[in-house]
Amino acid sequence: MRHVRRRIVRRAARLAAVGGLLLGTTMVTQAVASPPPDPVPAGGAELVRRLGAERTAGSWIGADGRPVVAVTDLGTAAEVRRAGATPKVVRHSLSELRSATATLRAAPRVTGTAWAVDYRRNEVVVRADRTVSAADWAALTELAENIGGHVRMERSAGTFTTRLNGAQPILSTSGRCSTGFNVTDGRRDFILTAGHCGPTGSVWFADGQGTREVGRTVAGSFPGADYSLVRYTEGRAGEGAGVVAVGDGQGVRITGAADPAVGQRVFRSGSTTGLRDGRVTALDATVNYPEGTVTGLIETDVCAEPGDSGGPLFAAGIALGVTSGGSGDCRTGGTTFFQPVTTAMEELGVRLITAPGSPPPGPGSSATQSAIAPGAQSPAAGGTGTPSLYARLTDPRNTGPGMLVVAGSLVALVATRWIRTEQDRRAYQRQYSASWG
Repeated sequence: MRHVRRRIVRRAARLAAVGGLLLGTTMVTQAVASPPPDPVPAGGAELVRRLGAERTAGSWIGADGRPVVAVTDLGTAAEVRRAGATPKVVRHSLSELRSATATLRAAPRVTGTAWAVDYRRNEVVVRADRTVSAADWAALTELAENIGGHVRMERSAGTFTTRLNGAQPILSTSGRCSTGFNVTDGRRDFILTAGHCGPTGSVWFADGQGTREVGRTVAGSFPGADYSLVRYTEGRAGEGAGVVAVGDGQGVRITGAADPAVGQRVFRSGSTTGLRDGRVTALDATVNYPEGTVTGLIETDVCAEPGDSGGPLFAAGIALGVTSGGSGDCRTGGTTFFQPVTTAMEELGVRLITAPGSPPPGPGSSATQSAIAPGAQSPAAGGTGTPSLYARLTDPRNTGPGMLVVAGSLVALVATRWIRTEQDRRAYQRQYSASWG
């Protein structure tokens, strides 16, 4: 009876080992034959462009770091989901939201007001600072009610003003501003900074005595947009041109330029308040400064104060914008607006100077990744292709579990075979010894 039980146990062990061998082989085969799925979903802004303004209503980065796309119907929601993003069905399309901002732009200008599209709440937010009179506020409120329920009115405690100064100060008779980013046209190098810093022809110095000339403003736009180009006196930006200062002698290597995404974590550097961070809250914002109206701005909840203007906005080593203006301060918080660098460089016909050894930004490079540190480096473009067979074979994340099962099964088979042989040898020995007794 004991012999029968041992035989059953041995047979079960062999069957389990053979099954494990087959399972492990299958796991390895699947890992080699099937390339891993692309872990990066399609960008939200890319999906909005592809699906159109009638079917979508903007995009932002969700709490899980993945893009969320506002859609107007379930069919579009399914397309967004298949693309790897998260859909959210809303009432108003991007076309409706843009129509609302166009109506606001066509109305009589009121200094101290600003508006932007809040993609997450599917509405246009109109803000008025403390300088806006009760009569103007009443007129704006009536206009918003006539547009529809997707326009929300808010009062701002501060005052919308431009913010002079910045990360690395430069001075002129127009005031003090900052070197946002270094750019080039291929022949000469320039400083890209805010347009309100000074008109064309302004001469800039690195010291208050006016002895160290930096350059001269040769182009720009303000109001309307808020950017300007300062040509270096010596023609070249010099060493460290691809680095932005963040205080305490530290700098961040800039590897490329891109447009931000709503919800993205960003960093700003300025001479008054140093390095600060926050989130992008809206895009394509309009601000009615006392000097004039500026459109197409990045809206953020990063604080800034007078003295921070022209400073760089960046994330993960990607240049995003230069400081334009805002309200509030770094004690109570506020809203700060930035001129997108991509728009400015396109209009000026220049390109960004990046740090040595930095990967060139790929076409349509995205800045939707959330920065975990101001100096984090972005991945090189074009690195999301399908891995080769050799790479999949040698990647332990793909074949490791299957190989482990195969190895365990082989050990089990060898062990059961050895145990059976040893038991047979002992049984034969007992029988042989008994025949001589």
